[in-house]
Amino acid sequence: MKKILYIASKNPGKILEYKKLLSEVNCQLVLQPDFIEIIESGKTFKDNAAIKACEVSKKMKNYAIADDSGLCIEALNGKPGIHSSRYADNDQERIKRVLSELEGIEDRRAFFIANVCVASPVGELVLDIEARCYGNILLQSRGNNGFGYDPIFQEKNTELTFAEMTDDLKDKLSHRGKAASKVIPELIKIFSDI
Repeated sequence: MKKILYIASKNPGKILEYKKLLSEVNCQLVLQPDFIEIIESGKTFKDNAAIKACEVSKKMKNYAIADDSGLCIEALNGKPGIHSSRYADNDQERIKRVLSELEGIEDRRAFFIANVCVASPVGELVLDIEARCYGNILLQSRGNNGFGYDPIFQEKNTELTFAEMTDDLKDKLSHRGKAASKVIPELIKIFSDI
């Protein structure tokens, strides 16, 4: 029987994302139970990922994985940052807000960052991985795939927005994809040892 790895999230989309990213790891992925309420009170992406992973692992007495990610824009002093998902009520409004705050600004450098943390069954942090993807914020949206800020973030090497990329290319180049590629070998070790 496969060992369980809890995903410290109540978002059903996360389980699909992790199933795809962690398909090589010999574990059964399970969303955190509804009764666990977690307040993301950290000041950094790492803090929030660690809080989520440790809380769920302690309560479930099992391994847990969590991530926190967002968009950081140089000219906005790193905003929206850890508030990326709460910068406005929905994706369209978030994009609109960012574009209006950048109006007239030439320096549009930005990066996406993802922090992935894994905690042991006793709530001890055993993995902490950070990955970034660099690019620029466009003047207007391009592309129909993806979500969040994907249509306005142009990756620096391909000059494509995440919303213009195929899923495979995005998985390879995105902050989440890069973080997953670093975490997979470590998780394979953990789940082969137990």
